[in-house]
Amino acid sequence: MTRTFLILTAVLALGACAQVPLADPRADQEGKLFDLPAQDKGALYIYRTGLLGIARPIDVAIAGGASAQLASNTYLRLEGPPGPVEVQCKVGDKTGGNQVEIVPGRTRFVEVSMKVGILLPGCEVAEVSPDQGQSAIKASKRVVPQ
Repeated sequence: MTRTFLILTAVLALGACAQVPLADPRADQEGKLFDLPAQDKGALYIYRTGLLGIARPIDVAIAGGASAQLASNTYLRLEGPPGPVEVQCKVGDKTGGNQVEIVPGRTRFVEVSMKVGILLPGCEVAEVSPDQGQSAIKASKRVVPQ
């Protein structure tokens, strides 16, 4: 009985996962190579891991640039000119954000995560080390920015 319950729980959890537009497998594998950007541009990986809020995607927007929805264990890679970039997240009416400095020829990693609120969940954006970011991205799937 316990095993059947665990299998049923796992199936229901997978069915409840947020659906977001995924990139094709080749683009996903290219993103996991972590190629350095051109010397006049910087690269930014934005990812989400974890099971908190698995049924709900997090909306992500880059000030003046792309937007995407991140489900659990998904990421996107963007390249652009150097300078400060504001990364915003939104879950329902709750928002969060952080500024990241894009450096020429370098790659930055940002984790977007759900946070527990008093009444509703929220989100937060935090820059992480390359080791932490690459490890999470290797276990994730690439999304298509909108």
